[in-house]
Amino acid sequence: MKKHLVQSAGRSRPLLNFLFAAAALLSLASAGGAHAQASLPLYEPDSGSVLVHCGKLIDGLSNEAFSDQWVLIENGRFSTTLEQRPEPGDWSADLPILQLPDHTCMPGLIEMHTHILESFEELTDLTAYFDYSLEDNLETGRRYARITLESGITTARDLGSYYGWAARDLRDEINRGEVAGPRLLVAGFYLTIPGGGGDLLAPDITEEDIPPHLRMGVARTPEEFAERAQAAVDGGADVVKVIASGAVLAYGGEPGAPEMDPASLKAAIDVAHAAGLKVAAHAHGAQSIKEAILAGADTIEHATYIDDEGIALSIQYDVGLSMDIGAGDWMIEEGMRQGWVEEFLRKTIETTQVQRDSFRRAHEAGAPIVFGTDAGIYPHGMAYIQFPVMVEYGMTPMQAIQAATSVAAIQLGWEDRVGAVEAGRFGDLIAVPGNPLEDISLMENVDTVIKGGLVFRSAMTP
Repeated sequence: MKKHLVQSAGRSRPLLNFLFAAAALLSLASAGGAHAQASLPLYEPDSGSVLVHCGKLIDGLSNEAFSDQWVLIENGRFSTTLEQRPEPGDWSADLPILQLPDHTCMPGLIEMHTHILESFEELTDLTAYFDYSLEDNLETGRRYARITLESGITTARDLGSYYGWAARDLRDEINRGEVAGPRLLVAGFYLTIPGGGGDLLAPDITEEDIPPHLRMGVARTPEEFAERAQAAVDGGADVVKVIASGAVLAYGGEPGAPEMDPASLKAAIDVAHAAGLKVAAHAHGAQSIKEAILAGADTIEHATYIDDEGIALSIQYDVGLSMDIGAGDWMIEEGMRQGWVEEFLRKTIETTQVQRDSFRRAHEAGAPIVFGTDAGIYPHGMAYIQFPVMVEYGMTPMQAIQAATSVAAIQLGWEDRVGAVEAGRFGDLIAVPGNPLEDISLMENVDTVIKGGLVFRSAMTP
C-alpha cells in the first residue's frame, strides 16, 4: 500500500449546505479523500445556481478589474454580471447569495500541466511505482484532486501517469459526481522511447522487471508510436503526451538531448490530430522544441533551453509554452533534505535558472505562455507558488492570472467553456481576500471555490 505524506492547501472549510445536502461529501472531505460509496454520485456536477457579490472582479478577458460586481450563475453556467444587486424577482427567491465585498473574484484557474496521481515522495526511488495497485493510485488521486480543487484550480490537464489509465478512471469519477476535483483532461500514459523520460527503467532494472501497465506508451519506431497514440485515443485520452527530449526527473538521459526523432513525433501527432486531440510535447532541449513544433505539437512543456528560433516558431504557430518555473527552489531545498536521487537533484539545479531566463525571453518576445506547474514534483495544492515567479520574470500580475485563465483556455481549446466570467461558460469562480493585482502573492489565499455553480469552499459559513 502506498504511503501518503499529508499535504494541505489550508484547512478544509465546510461546504455550503444549501448547495450540498449530501452528507457523504462532507465525509469525503473529513476522510482526506477516501472514496466512500463510489458507486453512488455524491452531487450533480455543474448544476448549481448562486449569486456572488465581488468587491473586485477579474473577468479573465479584460486588462483591468471591475469594482463592486454581482455575478449570477444559473444551472452551472455564468448568466450575467451586474454593477448593482439584482432587484427581487429577477432571480429565484431561494437562490443562495455569497457576499465577498473585500475579495477579488476571478475565473477558476486552469492548470495546464499536473500529475494528479503522482507526488514528490517517489523521487527517492521511482521503482516504488512497481508495487502500487490501481486502487492505490486512485486513492492518492482522489485526495490530490480535492486539494487541487480547493486551491482554486477548477480545470487541469493531467499530462501522464505511470499507471496506464488510472487518471482516466479518476476523471470519470469526478465527472459522475463521485469525487470532488477539477475538470480533468487526461493523457493516460506517456509516449516515450525505452528508457526515455516517460519510462521507469532504472539502474539494475531490466525491461522485464517493469509491470506492463507502467509501459503502455513505450515505442521504438514511428509505426509503433502511431500505434501507441491510437491506443491512447481509443482508450479515452483527452490529450496525447509525447516525450520529445530527456527529462529532469528520470533515470538516464539529459533534458537538453532529443529522444523521439522527428518522424516518430509526426507519426504520433498525426494520429492524435486525426482524432481531434491536442498534443503536449515534453521538450526541454532547443532542438526537440523546434522539432516538436514543426511536427505539429500544440503545446511545449518545460521549454527550458528554448532558443530564439524556437520562440519565433511558437509565435508563428501559436504553440503555447507551459514553463514550470515556480517549483525549482522548493525542489532543490526539499530534495536535499529528503534525499532525492542525486541525478534528479543535479538536473534540477542545472535547469532551474536557465528555464526562468528562457521564460523572460519568451514573454518579452510575445510568445503565448500558459500556467503549467508540473504539480506533483512539489505538493499538490501549492500551484500558487508559481505566480510570484512569473511576475518576477517579466509578467504583470494581470498577465500571470490571464495565463491561468483565458490564455490557457485558448490553448486548451476550451475557450467557449472555461477561463472567463462570460455568459454561457461554466460557472467556475474563485476569490481571494484583497487585491492580487497589487500583491500577486495573495493568490496563495484562495478561500472561495465555485465549480459549475456549486460551492466547494467558501469564506462564508452557512
